[in-house]
Amino acid sequence: MGFLLSKSMETNLQKQQEFMLHNARLQMERQIMMQNQMRERQMAMQIAWSREFLKYFGTFFSVASLGLCVGAIKKRKPVLLGPIVPLGFIFAYQLDMAYGTLVHRMREEAESIMASEGDRLDLPLGIPTFESIEKARRAKNTLTSFLEK
Repeated sequence: MGFLLSKSMETNLQKQQEFMLHNARLQMERQIMMQNQMRERQMAMQIAWSREFLKYFGTFFSVASLGLCVGAIKKRKPVLLGPIVPLGFIFAYQLDMAYGTLVHRMREEAESIMASEGDRLDLPLGIPTFESIEKARRAKNTLTSFLEK
């Protein structure tokens, strides 16, 4: 009888471990999907911000360029055309960020860095561990409780 009982307990334990592993895998997949959705939303907001900024900067660039050209022609001073060059570079960068391939080129460069220069990505003091986080948490708790007194 004891053998049958231990056999059924062993199968129940194995089923429970499989169930826990399955749940852990599901939870991790959901967390990865959530983090990816958050990343996508942040990227969309950044691109939307670039497009909105481009509208304002494009208007400023157009008015400034027109004014500088008119001023250079009227006063016969070609030096007044100088600011158009750096403003043009800023405008081109914002245009590339908002509607061009800058994001794709940045992603390719990031992938290249991760593949060939992984040592540059190491965190100072290494990856945080449970112990290091707990130590910092305890130190903060002792500090706040000391300050409250």
